[in-house]
Parts: sequence; structure tokens; C-alpha cells
Amino acid sequence: MTLGLVVTRPRIPTRVRPGHRIGPAPAALAGVLIMVFGHVVSLRDAAGAALLLARPLLGIVALMVMAAAAQRTGVVVLLAERVFAGAARTATRLFLGVFALSFVTAAVLNNDSAILLLTPAVVLLVRRRWPGEPRLVVAFAFAVFLAAGVAPLVLSNPMNMIVASYAGIDFNAYARTMIPVALVGSVVAATVVALLFRRTLAAAPAVRVEESRRQPLRPAQKQLLAVVGAVLLACPFVAYFGGPVGVVAGVGAIAAVAIASRDSRLSPVTVLREGVAWDILLFLALVNILGAGLRNVGLVTSLASLYSHTGLVGIGVGSAIGSAILNNHPMAVLDMLALREVPGATSRDVLAALVGGDIGPRLLPMGSLAGLLWTDLLRRQGVEVPLGRFVLVGLAVLVPTLAISLLLL
Repeated sequence: MTLGLVVTRPRIPTRVRPGHRIGPAPAALAGVLIMVFGHVVSLRDAAGAALLLARPLLGIVALMVMAAAAQRTGVVVLLAERVFAGAARTATRLFLGVFALSFVTAAVLNNDSAILLLTPAVVLLVRRRWPGEPRLVVAFAFAVFLAAGVAPLVLSNPMNMIVASYAGIDFNAYARTMIPVALVGSVVAATVVALLFRRTLAAAPAVRVEESRRQPLRPAQKQLLAVVGAVLLACPFVAYFGGPVGVVAGVGAIAAVAIASRDSRLSPVTVLREGVAWDILLFLALVNILGAGLRNVGLVTSLASLYSHTGLVGIGVGSAIGSAILNNHPMAVLDMLALREVPGATSRDVLAALVGGDIGPRLLPMGSLAGLLWTDLLRRQGVEVPLGRFVLVGLAVLVPTLAISLLLL
């Protein structure tokens, strides 16, 4: 029921907001209430899910705050404009440039923040450069969404922060294994999606953009980039000495809010209220309670039995399918509980589950917060992507990327 509500977003006619659609958080709340009244989950289960999410959620909020500060100062739009600048670039070259920018932004700030920042900016820039070409808008929007595949850093995906914290995998141990997997996977994904949209991109005329239109970075933008860079540089050292990486992100968030508030002349409270997707965080908390309910009815035992016989491939594929249907956050928790029951399970098995959880959500919008944010942002800008189109593009990218990523792992 929750999956159906999130995907279809039915309208609820009200006097205050006629035609208001059900969002992800109310859909998940409905599912949780049914599980509570059906005695599938208890208040103790809810408290356990909240405790498991407490530390990762603080890190997620910090990253969202830094992303909001980057949006306020205009640094991401400026970087996107520089990707679009140049002499007579073709649509294909720009498409790959947007894919690369999205990959880097997701790696640095996390995939949800990359979607929040780049989707509206890229849609605006494509419409400005090729007016009257809705197919190009959709193609470039998919480049933004599909670029955030396997997370190269533990900070690059909120789900990875939760699982790494749960499994005891530190920042450096994760990065050593997953950076090469993420890089190769991104090349595969970029190649496939460029082939899928090759006719649309080839039909777009090349447009000359004068180099003089490039604007220099303002002091606030330079300061914000310095803060983000300092956070990235500090994380490996803090992790090496056993310190809390979340504290580093928190300090960076405080500095970013101060810079953005001074630059935009808004209060820090306004930046926090408008920059953090509180409804999405509520959805994340509620959907983990749904995962606890599935655990209580025996899904963990079934997963453990499957994973003990199928190894890394089965773990990765099972995690990908489960993440697409249920959402990667509760699926990740179920995977961790299942792997605890698998004899001889190692950190490599945990990483296989993360690979599936990172790539699987490309199949359905429900699969990740990034997918939900992406579809919502596009709707606000008048861009509709049919569910069938989403599934077909996602499947074409998912299969080869997942296969090669698991092979590398």
C-alpha cells in the first residue's frame, strides 16, 4: 500500500489545498499505523529504529545544510554554467559533462543533495540553451539522476552512512574498496545512458557560448568551496584516528550556514528551515519502522537463507530488487540483520549489499530518497516522466552497472 501511494501520489481534495497529493511521509505513516494496530510492530521497534538512525541522521542533516548553503550562494549553478560554457559544444559533450558534474557533486555532498541542487539548475540551463526541446530536458534530467550510482565515499549516500555505522566500516576502509568500483560503474552508466538518448542528443544543434559570459567566483562562493574541501580532507584523518566523522560534517554545516546567511542576508533559522527536507527525513524514519515490521514477520530469516546459498551475487541482486521495491534504507537494515545470521559473512558481503542498494533504486522512484526528490522537483518545473519510461531507462542502466560493479567487488 505504501509503495502504491508513493508511486501514484493520489490527490486528496481539501478546502485548504484543493487537489493536494499524498507525499512520501504520509504514505509511510499510513503503513506504519496499519502495522502498529495490526500488532506487527511495537513502540519498542519504533524506538529501536530511531536509535539506529540517530547518528546517521545528524550527518545527513549536516550534508543537507551544506547543500542548502551552496544553493543560497549560487555556487552550484555557477559550476553548472561553466560546464555549459565553451565554444560550439555539442549536446552529447554537454550531456557527459553534466553526468560528470553530478557524479562529483553526489560524491562530495551525497546523492540527495546533488539531486536537490542540480536538477532545477540543469533544467533551467537546458531550457535556456535549447528552448522548445522537452526531450532534451528529460535526457539531461536523467543524466543528473543516474550519475549517482555506487557511492565512492561513505558520505555519498545517507544509506551508506547508516550501514557503515551499523557494520563498523570506517571512512577509509570503505573508500579504498568502493572508489574504483564507483568510478568504473559511473563510466558504464554514462555510456549506456548516452546510447539510450543518442538520437535526441544528436538532433540538438550546437550553440556557441561566449567565454566572456563566465562569471568569477564571489568571496562567499570561494569560502563555501573551501569549507566543503576542508570537510572532505578532514574526514579520512578523523576516521583514521577513530574520531566521529559526523562531527566534522556538523562543524562544516555550521560554517556553511554562517557564510550563506551573511551572503544572502537571511537568518540561519531560515536557511535551516528551507534547506533541509524535513518531510523526507520523516519518511526515512517511518520507512525504517516498516522495515522492522517486515523483519518481525520473518523476511530476515528468508533473506539469510537466500544469501547463505548465493554469495556476493545473490546479496547484490537481492539488495537491488528489494531496494527498488521497499526503499534502500529499510532494505539496508534488513540486509544487515540477515547477514548477521549468515555463517562467515564478511565486510565484503556488507559492501555487496550496499552496491545493490545504491544501484537498485534506479528501477523505481520509491527506491530512494533521491528518486522521490528527483520526480518531485521535475513535477514542480512542469516535467513529467512516465513511470514506464523511468523503469525502462533504469533497467537498461541497472543491469550492466550492477553486474560489472559486483564483478569488480
